[in-house]
Amino acid sequence: MPKERIIIIGGGPAGIFAALELLRLGQKNILMLEKGMSTRDRSCPQKEKGVKCCHCVPCSIVCGFGGAGAFSDGKLTLTSDFGGVLEEYRTREEVQQLIDYVDKLYLSFGATSMVYGENKETIRKLKDKAARADLKLLPARVRHLGTEKCYEILCRMQKHLATEVTIKTGVTVKEILVEEGRVKGVKTTSGEIHVADYVVCAPGREGSEWFYKETLRLGLTGSTNPVDIGLRVEVPAAVMTEMAEAVYEAKLIYYSRLFGDRVRTFCVNPQGEVAIENNNGLITVNGHSYAEKKTDNTNFALLVSKSFTEPFKEPIAYGKYIASLANMLGGGVLVQRLGDLRAGRRSTKERIKRGLVKPSLIDATPGDLSLVLPYRHLASLLEMLEALDRIFPGVNSQHTLLYGVEVKFYSFRLSLSSDLETEVKNLFAVGDGAGITRGLAQASASGVMVARGIGSEK
Repeated sequence: MPKERIIIIGGGPAGIFAALELLRLGQKNILMLEKGMSTRDRSCPQKEKGVKCCHCVPCSIVCGFGGAGAFSDGKLTLTSDFGGVLEEYRTREEVQQLIDYVDKLYLSFGATSMVYGENKETIRKLKDKAARADLKLLPARVRHLGTEKCYEILCRMQKHLATEVTIKTGVTVKEILVEEGRVKGVKTTSGEIHVADYVVCAPGREGSEWFYKETLRLGLTGSTNPVDIGLRVEVPAAVMTEMAEAVYEAKLIYYSRLFGDRVRTFCVNPQGEVAIENNNGLITVNGHSYAEKKTDNTNFALLVSKSFTEPFKEPIAYGKYIASLANMLGGGVLVQRLGDLRAGRRSTKERIKRGLVKPSLIDATPGDLSLVLPYRHLASLLEMLEALDRIFPGVNSQHTLLYGVEVKFYSFRLSLSSDLETEVKNLFAVGDGAGITRGLAQASASGVMVARGIGSEK
């Protein structure tokens, strides 16, 4: 049986940058296993033909080389302040150096030179404005690649890696093989066994539940991250033009008066469109924005972060349960006008058609989100919409569209070393699926961290 030097599970940004750095360090015999398709082969019937979601398995929006980021809007948040918890493993200076390093790599593969968030005076005024509305603005430099540009960059990366890395797509890993506390390789769902000295697990958000179950099987310890559940909000683009031109993506934090829960904006898409994601049959909502193609709307997520205590140990299952309620009621994503939600009635096609915001997602069922979200979450979300309206007049309009449910599946975090090595020797965990990052920049940086750790081994 042939033996690999290194196996990488997952072809998302964490896995890709681990491979890029390993090659730079002169490592050989690298095998990447990805359950989705090659970048060029990934296609979504809904996006390309305008049909309803076909429930493809696996979903090409969230699976395949490039990970979920291949069809995302491709925002590189160039700060260590958010987007992950890598500062818990390295110093702030080291994390920032890693982020700057991966940024240069993205540039070398064709990323745009444009960076938002560098006008300090404008940002100061926006921070003051947010503070008066009980909101905290977290400014950051942001490089926006754009959905179509992000795809092109990933195609170049795959072409580059394919010259020296064996990339197998359409292959699902079933088990991580361990003997006497040391990783030995992996077993696929087809029964094929791959032996290796090192295994880098980069399952992405879509693979987070599988990875969590593997950690339980292997007896690994970890902690439960907060569960992030919320809605995607769609408003006229003009409502948020000032913020978009200054920082592109507004990172705003709010603590609800009623429950004290943390609510945050996430993945703002100026002049973008709302999109569907299929997570193993569970339909959730997301958003994209393009470098060149523009719409009349801006969308963003509002997420409520809730931490649970013992004996609760199933954060991913909890998030999936909430999302499944929307699927049960609407066959997928639900959409509701804010005015209808506040009036205690479901939205209908006629009411949405009369509204001033034209939905960018056609495959959403008008309904009632109050039948899906827990009262605690819904109350906190409505509070934040009121706060946001004080700095973006029009956000809290009756015409604002709410899509649900948006859930981020990265709620379990393993006990890891400073090189992100697990309690199993030579088994490493990186990216969003390992619960340590929450965005493109830090996910990529985590891959570099692991590669350097492996490269330093004698």
